[in-house]
Amino acid sequence: MSLVSYIFGIASATLALIVVIELLRRRSLRERHAIWWLVAGTLALVVGIFPATLQWAASLIGIEVPLNLVFFVSIAVLFLVSLQHSSELTRVESKVRTLAELVSLQDLRIRQLEETASRDADG
Repeated sequence: MSLVSYIFGIASATLALIVVIELLRRRSLRERHAIWWLVAGTLALVVGIFPATLQWAASLIGIEVPLNLVFFVSIAVLFLVSLQHSSELTRVESKVRTLAELVSLQDLRIRQLEETASRDADG
């Protein structure tokens, strides 16, 4: 690899980490959502600074082409992010359904009280 590609990899990983940290700082991203992005950015930064690490890890696992390990880890991180978001979405949908039911019951109670109050006022 050329020096430019090493510098580009390090700069990209650093930029990704800075963006995630800035989103955390501004509270635009919650900690539990940022974990996988921080892990991926840190791994990318380590591999960018020490490219031999990728070759070592690939040979340790038995992968012939180190770039295939990058693709595998990237897909795994995206899968875990997707799984985490699906789990949270399911939880939020359940809470929304419960809140909608409670609001409907409160609305029914208010209408019943208003009818009772208007009957008492008329009669």
